[in-house]
Amino acid sequence: MAPEPAAHRGDTVTDTPTPDGGAEPTDENAEPTDENAEPTDENAEPTDEAVVEAASDAAEGVVLSRYKQSEVTDLDVTVRFEDGVLEVDVYLNAPNDPDPEAVANEAVEAAEAAVDELFER
Repeated sequence: MAPEPAAHRGDTVTDTPTPDGGAEPTDENAEPTDENAEPTDENAEPTDEAVVEAASDAAEGVVLSRYKQSEVTDLDVTVRFEDGVLEVDVYLNAPNDPDPEAVANEAVEAAEAAVDELFER
């Protein structure tokens, strides 16, 4: 018999009384809320993880929109967001048409724009 997936192993469900005297099932071992979820408060700022993911996705998207994936020999997108400071580095090894340096610069600009959009919401 195969073991259960780790996410389900050891879950405990109990009944928690509701204000009307009924019982509401709860999961005492529930996973924490998703830190990458959109902020629910209009004034809440995105999490650091959401910023990094948005920037990384935008940079990679630009590169893959300019080259076929099979043409890209190496792509390294490094994003850091600490203390409100965004750092984006893109290393690209790809054919010379279009110019890889120009595409890498576009990717960095797209990453910065994606993060700006997160904070404008």
